[in-house]
Amino acid sequence: MARKNVNPFVCQGYIGKEFFCDRESETETLSKILYNGRNVTLISPRRLGKTGLILHTFDHIRAENKDAVCIYIDIFPTKSQSELTRMMGEAVLNEAMSKGRQIGKRVLSMLGSLRPIIGIDQLTGTPNVTIAVDPAQSETTLRSIFDYMKGQQKEFFVAIDEFQQITTYPETGTEALLRSHVQFAPNIHFIFSGSKQHLMAEMFVSPQRPFFQSTELMNLKPLDEQVYFLFANRFFIARGGDLDREVFHVLYSTFDGYTWYIQTVLNRLYEAFRTVNNVAQLNETILDIVDSKVPQFESLAQFMTDNQFSLLRAIAKEGLVEKPLGKDFIKKYRLPGASSVKTALDMLTNKELAYRQPLGYIVYDRFLALWLSRQ
Repeated sequence: MARKNVNPFVCQGYIGKEFFCDRESETETLSKILYNGRNVTLISPRRLGKTGLILHTFDHIRAENKDAVCIYIDIFPTKSQSELTRMMGEAVLNEAMSKGRQIGKRVLSMLGSLRPIIGIDQLTGTPNVTIAVDPAQSETTLRSIFDYMKGQQKEFFVAIDEFQQITTYPETGTEALLRSHVQFAPNIHFIFSGSKQHLMAEMFVSPQRPFFQSTELMNLKPLDEQVYFLFANRFFIARGGDLDREVFHVLYSTFDGYTWYIQTVLNRLYEAFRTVNNVAQLNETILDIVDSKVPQFESLAQFMTDNQFSLLRAIAKEGLVEKPLGKDFIKKYRLPGASSVKTALDMLTNKELAYRQPLGYIVYDRFLALWLSRQ
């Protein structure tokens, strides 16, 4: 899966273990749980690296078991049970098509109720399957997908990312429906991952919910700073340069170890400098990234009320706010009354513009936070 890459600091996707930093213990733990027939709930904020960990684990599983079928779907865009069913069906069919057209035809004959349409991906030139799911038939169609997987003499590893999205569906029984299929599928092993900690915890910890205590819980933490530095610096050294340890420390601290932001900055640093040995280079690079996103941030601001924007800007300037409804914070930033602040805070957290950590609230998008702090 690894390939030659002009820039080794990957900002999206997974291109192989050579460009993936550490997570050795997490990969081993995740693999062992799945190998032993248990399902996993993986919880972490966005941009900390959970998707990369899942795909890296799948790469590891395929290396040990060439017949293993690994399927990853991100259901964040889905709005209903039928859309979830469509996405799962397409993932299964396209995985089968990738093994060969004849295999794909056999799958299509078994899943005829999906009404598949075979086309060609214009970017890759490979066969591609899309399906249409009648909302009235989504339960029957979902059952046929599970029946197909259960009927194969293979181990399936299925990751459903942003799993908490199913709680927003208009159908009230999606959780129970999925649970009924999952518990009777011994050859299908699931990773249920999500970024909204309170929703994910409630789904798997509450005795009133269908998935209560049905999985092992894993929480993802930031990469170890020293391990990450050694990983990053070896790419600079490989081309005759160097990455200063203290500069990396400032970078790591600025973004609290969140992988995506650090990778994005390292990608730009690697592009611009052979050797990075002063913080001025780092600050210049971060400023360039933030400036490139200004139109996006300004458009976002237009969809906020004045109270919401003022509160989000105040959180950004503070960095971390333990008591956003406290008198001192409200007075310092000249915010409206506590009730108005609470209304604005609820909206910001619901839209994932603000995020509640154990120690307080932060602006979820760290680049947005830097822009707001300069306003």
